[in-house]
Amino acid sequence: MSSEKGGIRACWAQASERRARPRYVELQEVFSEEERPAYTTVQTVVYRLEFLKAVRRTEKISNAHVFEALVSRNSAQHRMIDELVALFGSKSLPIVTHLIDSGRFTPEEVREARKALRNATAKEKNR
Repeated sequence: MSSEKGGIRACWAQASERRARPRYVELQEVFSEEERPAYTTVQTVVYRLEFLKAVRRTEKISNAHVFEALVSRNSAQHRMIDELVALFGSKSLPIVTHLIDSGRFTPEEVREARKALRNATAKEKNR
Protein backbone atom coordinates (compact mmCIF):
# COMPACT_ATOMS: atom_id res chain seq x y z
CA MET A 1 0.00 0.00 0.00
CA SER A 2 1.36 3.40 -0.86
CA SER A 3 2.11 5.78 1.97
CA GLU A 4 -0.50 8.22 0.60
CA LYS A 5 -3.21 5.55 0.83
CA GLY A 6 -2.12 4.81 4.38
CA GLY A 7 -2.23 8.53 5.20
CA ILE A 8 -5.70 9.10 3.83
CA ARG A 9 -6.93 5.95 5.57
CA ALA A 10 -5.51 7.35 8.80
CA CYS A 11 -7.43 10.60 8.23
CA TRP A 12 -10.64 8.67 7.64
CA ALA A 13 -10.03 6.50 10.71
CA GLN A 14 -9.48 9.55 12.90
CA ALA A 15 -12.56 11.26 11.50
CA SER A 16 -14.76 8.25 12.17
CA GLU A 17 -13.33 7.29 15.54
CA ARG A 18 -12.63 10.25 17.74
CA ARG A 19 -11.42 13.36 15.97
CA ALA A 20 -12.89 14.93 12.87
CA ARG A 21 -9.67 16.82 12.13
CA PRO A 22 -6.49 15.06 13.23
CA ARG A 23 -3.00 16.41 13.77
CA TYR A 24 0.20 14.64 12.65
CA VAL A 25 0.68 12.81 15.94
CA GLU A 26 -2.91 11.51 15.88
CA LEU A 27 -2.46 10.28 12.33
CA GLN A 28 0.71 8.53 13.45
CA GLU A 29 -1.18 6.81 16.30
CA VAL A 30 -3.63 5.15 13.90
CA PHE A 31 -0.89 2.70 12.89
CA SER A 32 0.07 -0.22 15.12
CA GLU A 33 3.33 0.22 17.04
CA GLU A 34 5.10 -2.24 14.72
CA GLU A 35 3.97 -0.38 11.58
CA ARG A 36 3.98 3.16 12.96
CA PRO A 37 5.87 5.55 10.67
CA ALA A 38 8.12 8.26 12.03
CA TYR A 39 6.55 11.66 12.70
CA THR A 40 8.51 13.18 9.80
CA THR A 41 7.25 10.43 7.48
CA VAL A 42 3.67 11.29 8.44
CA GLN A 43 4.44 14.95 7.73
CA THR A 44 5.80 14.10 4.28
CA VAL A 45 2.80 11.91 3.46
CA VAL A 46 0.39 14.65 4.55
CA TYR A 47 2.27 17.20 2.43
CA ARG A 48 1.86 14.85 -0.57
CA LEU A 49 -1.83 14.43 0.20
CA GLU A 50 -2.18 18.22 0.36
CA PHE A 51 -0.52 18.51 -3.04
CA LEU A 52 -2.94 15.90 -4.42
CA LYS A 53 -5.85 17.88 -2.91
CA ALA A 54 -6.86 14.89 -0.77
CA VAL A 55 -6.45 16.73 2.56
CA ARG A 56 -6.19 20.34 3.66
CA ARG A 57 -4.95 22.24 6.67
CA THR A 58 -7.84 23.67 8.59
CA GLU A 59 -6.01 25.42 11.42
CA LYS A 60 -2.81 25.61 13.40
CA ILE A 61 -2.75 25.06 17.14
CA SER A 62 0.60 26.12 18.56
CA ASN A 63 3.06 24.28 16.27
CA ALA A 64 0.58 21.59 15.20
CA HIS A 65 -1.32 21.73 11.93
CA VAL A 66 -4.82 20.28 11.92
CA PHE A 67 -6.05 18.46 8.80
CA GLU A 68 -9.23 17.17 7.27
CA ALA A 69 -9.82 14.79 4.40
CA LEU A 70 -11.21 16.44 1.27
CA VAL A 71 -11.90 13.14 -0.45
CA SER A 72 -14.52 10.90 1.13
CA ARG A 73 -13.84 7.22 1.60
CA ASN A 74 -16.80 6.43 -0.68
CA SER A 75 -15.54 8.72 -3.44
CA ALA A 76 -12.05 7.24 -3.26
CA GLN A 77 -13.40 3.69 -3.36
CA HIS A 78 -15.48 4.45 -6.44
CA ARG A 79 -12.53 6.06 -8.22
CA MET A 80 -10.18 3.17 -7.38
CA ILE A 81 -12.71 0.56 -8.49
CA ASP A 82 -13.27 2.44 -11.75
CA GLU A 83 -9.50 2.48 -12.30
CA LEU A 84 -9.27 -1.25 -11.58
CA VAL A 85 -12.09 -2.05 -14.00
CA ALA A 86 -10.36 0.11 -16.63
CA LEU A 87 -7.22 -2.03 -16.22
CA PHE A 88 -9.32 -5.02 -17.29
CA GLY A 89 -10.51 -3.33 -20.47
CA SER A 90 -13.66 -2.00 -18.77
CA LYS A 91 -14.78 -5.55 -18.04
CA SER A 92 -15.86 -6.03 -14.42
CA LEU A 93 -16.84 -9.71 -14.64
CA PRO A 94 -13.26 -11.04 -14.14
CA ILE A 95 -12.97 -9.00 -10.95
CA VAL A 96 -16.35 -10.08 -9.57
CA THR A 97 -15.73 -13.71 -10.53
CA HIS A 98 -12.37 -13.66 -8.76
CA LEU A 99 -13.93 -12.19 -5.60
CA ILE A 100 -16.63 -14.86 -5.62
CA ASP A 101 -14.23 -17.74 -6.35
CA SER A 102 -11.74 -16.60 -3.72
CA GLY A 103 -14.39 -16.59 -0.99
CA ARG A 104 -13.78 -12.94 -0.16
CA PHE A 105 -17.48 -12.07 0.01
CA THR A 106 -19.08 -12.30 3.42
CA PRO A 107 -22.66 -13.61 3.56
CA GLU A 108 -23.83 -10.03 4.11
CA GLU A 109 -21.91 -8.86 1.05
CA VAL A 110 -23.48 -11.65 -1.01
CA ARG A 111 -26.95 -10.48 0.09
CA GLU A 112 -26.07 -6.88 -0.79
CA ALA A 113 -24.67 -7.92 -4.17
CA ARG A 114 -27.85 -9.88 -4.98
CA LYS A 115 -29.96 -6.87 -4.02
CA ALA A 116 -27.82 -4.58 -6.21
CA LEU A 117 -28.17 -7.02 -9.14
CA ARG A 118 -31.96 -7.15 -8.71
CA ASN A 119 -32.09 -3.34 -8.64
CA ALA A 120 -29.90 -3.06 -11.74
CA THR A 121 -32.04 -5.62 -13.55
CA ALA A 122 -35.22 -3.75 -12.62
CA LYS A 123 -33.75 -0.47 -13.86
CA GLU A 124 -32.72 -2.13 -17.12
CA LYS A 125 -36.25 -3.49 -17.64
CA ASN A 126 -37.75 -0.03 -17.08
CA ARG A 127 -35.67 1.55 -19.84
